[in-house]
Formats: sequence, C-alpha cells, structure tokens
Amino acid sequence: MNIPQRTAIVTGGARGIGAAVSRRLAADGCQVAVVDLDDSACAETVAAVEELGSKAIAVGADVSDEAAVQAAVDRVASDLGAPTVLVNNAGITRDNLLFKMSTADWDSVMNVHLRGAFLMSRATQRHMTEVGWGRIVNLSSISALGNRGQANYAAAKAGLQGFTKTLALELGRFGVTVNAIAPGFIATEMTAATAERLGMSFEDFKAANAKEIPVGRVGEPDDIANAVSFFADERASFVSGQVLYVAGGPTA
Repeated sequence: MNIPQRTAIVTGGARGIGAAVSRRLAADGCQVAVVDLDDSACAETVAAVEELGSKAIAVGADVSDEAAVQAAVDRVASDLGAPTVLVNNAGITRDNLLFKMSTADWDSVMNVHLRGAFLMSRATQRHMTEVGWGRIVNLSSISALGNRGQANYAAAKAGLQGFTKTLALELGRFGVTVNAIAPGFIATEMTAATAERLGMSFEDFKAANAKEIPVGRVGEPDDIANAVSFFADERASFVSGQVLYVAGGPTA
C-alpha cells in the first residue's frame, strides 16, 4: 500500500550518518524526527530538512532509557503522525583491548546500540502494524565481522544483525520490513576521533584506509543515506531480513 505521508525517526540524527540520512529521507518526501541526546544539537539537521520542504522536529532522548524512548515516540506521533520509518543509527564507541575494557565501557556500548534499537523498534512497531506498513533500518557495521580493540562494538553490531533478521520474521506479515546496513570506513566525526587517538591527521588516516578499499576511496555519510533510502522505499517491499555491507568492496 502507499502511505500518503511517511514519518521517519532517525536516531543519532544530529550529525554524520544520521544527519545525511535525515536529509535524504526528507528529499524522498518523509517528515523527519531527528532524535539525539541533546535536542539543541539537532537544529542544523532540522533546518536542512525544512529547507528541502519537509516538516521536521528535534527530539532529545537517550535511546537506552525506556521512558525517554516512549515519550519521544509519543511526541513524534502527536506532532508529525504515526512513525512508519525508523532508522536505528545512534551509536557510540568505547574502544579498548579486552583486558583493558571496563564493564562500564562494555555496558554503555551495548545499551546504546542493542538496547536502544530494541526500545525504539518496540515503541514504533505498534504504529507501523496499525497502519499496515513500516520500515525499520538498523545500522550495523563491518566491525560485526570482528575488529581488534572493539569487542563491545563488534558484539553489539553483530547482535543487531540477528535482531534485524528476527524482527523481519516477526513483523513481515504486518507489512513491516526490517533490514540492516553495515558500513565500512565512513568519514565522520567518529572516525576522525579514531585518527586523533592514533596520533594521525584525519586526511592521512583516510588515505591509509582508502588504499585497502577496492573502489579506492573511503565512504561518505551520503553513501549510507542512499542505502537507507532504498530500504525505506516501497521499491524494497520484497526485501527484508537482509544485511547490506556498504564498504566499497567485498567483505570477509
């Protein structure tokens, strides 16, 4: 079925991949709720969405907080209408080798990525199933295949892939598809911070990584936004439970 007006929620939407996804979904005709910890940080993304002719709101919420998530989804439904597109993009890193990793660093990464995706999906699926149409897109990572110093992040991103496939089985009969995107190296503030920790300039860091990528360049946030756009569209109605690696080449 065609939905006259789609309302999208993008978590971690204030910057980077989330901001690019918000803009792309707006260009595709969606209203967009930009969710991040601090609603004031969402102002630039909201303005960009509105410049594209779509309605947008900024919502401050910690996606790992059950009450905050429910309040955020309720507000979106009230201000924009039933959310029928959810992009679980919010994420953090707390990298370290296993013997140096604290319990707090493990828990914080799991809470944002896995608990956050669970809470957001559970809160929005009711609206989707009532309408009979919905799209959930989870942001995994190439790190799900294993990455030194990221036991917490890799486990969370691998968990999102299992979560995606299970929701696809449960929600498909209600007209809701669920897919995941696993980015490779994407030039964002997060990868810039990694370069800084390694004592490298971001340009040198990107150049070094580009040498290992078959297409010869690192990814940009818009590369991920384009993939989200497909999964969120009616064209993808027969695609569900899939993990798309957007990494510039084949993955191990």
